[in-house]
Amino acid sequence: MTLTQLLEKVDYKVLQGSTDIEISEIVNDSRKVKAGCVFPCIRGVSFDGHRFAAEVAGKGAAAIVAQEKVDVPEHVTLVVVDDTRVAMARMAAAWFGYPAQKLKTIGITGTKGKTTTTYMVKGMLERAGIRTGLIGTIETLIGDTRIPSANTTPESLVLQEYLAEMVKAGCRAVVMEVSSQALMMHRVEGITFDIGVFTNISADHIGPGEHSSFENYMECKSRLFRMCRVGIFNGDDIHLGRIMEGHTCECETYGLRKSDDLYAENISLISRPGYLGTGFDVRGDLSFHAETDIPGKFSVYNALCAIAVCRHFGVEKDELKSALAEVRVRGRVEMVKVSDEFTFLIDYAHNAMALESILTTLREYHPARLISVFGCGGNRARSRRYEMGEVSGRCADFTIITSDNPRYENPEAIMDDIEKGIRKTSGKYIRIKDRKEAVREAIRRGRRGDVIVLAGKGHEDYQEICGKKYPMDERVLIAEVLQEEKKES
Repeated sequence: MTLTQLLEKVDYKVLQGSTDIEISEIVNDSRKVKAGCVFPCIRGVSFDGHRFAAEVAGKGAAAIVAQEKVDVPEHVTLVVVDDTRVAMARMAAAWFGYPAQKLKTIGITGTKGKTTTTYMVKGMLERAGIRTGLIGTIETLIGDTRIPSANTTPESLVLQEYLAEMVKAGCRAVVMEVSSQALMMHRVEGITFDIGVFTNISADHIGPGEHSSFENYMECKSRLFRMCRVGIFNGDDIHLGRIMEGHTCECETYGLRKSDDLYAENISLISRPGYLGTGFDVRGDLSFHAETDIPGKFSVYNALCAIAVCRHFGVEKDELKSALAEVRVRGRVEMVKVSDEFTFLIDYAHNAMALESILTTLREYHPARLISVFGCGGNRARSRRYEMGEVSGRCADFTIITSDNPRYENPEAIMDDIEKGIRKTSGKYIRIKDRKEAVREAIRRGRRGDVIVLAGKGHEDYQEICGKKYPMDERVLIAEVLQEEKKES
């Protein structure tokens, strides 16, 4: 493909050389430059690709795309654009043959609910015979291929490659989580989503390397609705008006009010030993009763959102209901069968807000006791540990403090900080550094009607210690404990 073809949807100016040259590939990592490639100079938080322009030219790059004039040999084509991230995303789409145009595209943004909702949508569409790819926080799913995720939304080059692979695999649709970072960094630039979704928004991702303010965070989220044909919004979110500012899409809402296009009523919490779920009636543009094995009011919002999306694909009520009843999301309020007497859940809650949300939700089921098992990551703000300790001490009946990803810190020191938070409350607790032993103790303490939540790691299958990741899947830990306990009994 020629550079001219790659740049067909990019506004640019040629400072030297010609765009009528063949390009071998697009490379944005100076360490991976190959002869004949084009190198977009990307500015990051801690690096600037412009500094490496001469180096990559020396390695054989045929062209450089930059936001300013850089010094490179005369035989290297130099193209200047306003924003190299925008240019790279549009070039990537061209390189892979504009795969998004060959798929029905669904983009979901919001602070919470993105992951669960994407899996619900995928389950419903595939139940209706629509092969669907998925891109999100946990993994990318392309047919039978699972690719662990490094980012919620991949960099544009990777994203377009995944979309192209989905087309090859026979997918007709793709549902993806679209993070505020992805929108801010133009990773989805050049894609016109068939459906854009807003789940909710609350203060998060504010700080160095992320968003400068909550206003900036909201503005980035709102960009999706200038990039889609139909926008589906949580009508109950207090920031809805701000998110909808400047939208160019058709709009519809879901929620718990009769003014929404799709709403839920008669919500019921389903509880029995070893099981928690939620039931509700769908009303508005559709009418039927639904249930999901995911506990809590928030799961009703996620389910309504998924239903609102899938009705645009003509999915039948029975298919919607069946998919909802079967959906499971790894590490998101994930029930693990441990006992017929009590309920055991794994959840990704790894900050105070998320931990309080899950514990408050589970408290609504009136468990005999609510037991919290968690740790905190090392090399992160110590305040998070105090806050999580205080939340667990206040919201749970009993807490087991354990280790998470200590990274380069002493696990005991991290646990000390958590303990300081718990001591501000009257909550009872113990400390067990070894996570497997903490799981064992939680299971041993389980009584009829208890709910135990193992929080913090969720879908992660490793523990990071001193810069190295060691295999550690909590489901495996639980299975090992149960097997060992069975042998001892």
